[in-house]
Amino acid sequence: MPVLLMRLEGPMQSWGTYSRFSERDTGLEPSKSGVIGLICSAMGRERGEDVSDLSSLRMAVRIDREGRYSNDYHTAINVPRAGSKGTDTSLSNRYYLADASFVVFIEGEADLLHSIQAALDNPKHCVFLGRKSFPPSTPILMPGGLKSGTIEENIRRIPLSSRDSERKPERVRVVMECSIGEGEMKMDVPISFQDRDFIQRYVKTLWVDIKDLPEGC
Repeated sequence: MPVLLMRLEGPMQSWGTYSRFSERDTGLEPSKSGVIGLICSAMGRERGEDVSDLSSLRMAVRIDREGRYSNDYHTAINVPRAGSKGTDTSLSNRYYLADASFVVFIEGEADLLHSIQAALDNPKHCVFLGRKSFPPSTPILMPGGLKSGTIEENIRRIPLSSRDSERKPERVRVVMECSIGEGEMKMDVPISFQDRDFIQRYVKTLWVDIKDLPEGC
């Protein structure tokens, strides 16, 4: 199956998987639900539409720049009360990653990946990095976009961006989907964004030496 390549890079990103009310978390790399939500926005899919075709895609993330884990304390006034009249003041802690850079690898059927590629090249709605206030700073669709070969093969074919290569790290982290029981369970596969219904997947962490990556961008 072919692989679609995406670069997610921006001043701030947030990829929460268990956010509730006053605590808005973020993972250390993009969640599958966040990436599928980004794709849905580009394709123009409404919140209540079926996403089973996108959820079935296999995904891996290469963390080219880990970013800084930070948080803001938010105060919002005149927030409408749920189920009653009047307003309240809402307090929340919102966590995010600053100055992070990721390469996302999506593997699946060619026709679906071509549709996603076309949508990312000409999105119907604005795309954002986990929250609507966090736009990307570079084009999400990487040059060439669709590649032949597996995720495992392509992880070592893509160089770091010129900015990331200046850091000269010894290795980069990769979070890859795997079989049940092979790795860590994550509850971030969307069944319905309308009902906020998610199921689990399993991921494992690998490390790739920088010397094994091609030079240039």
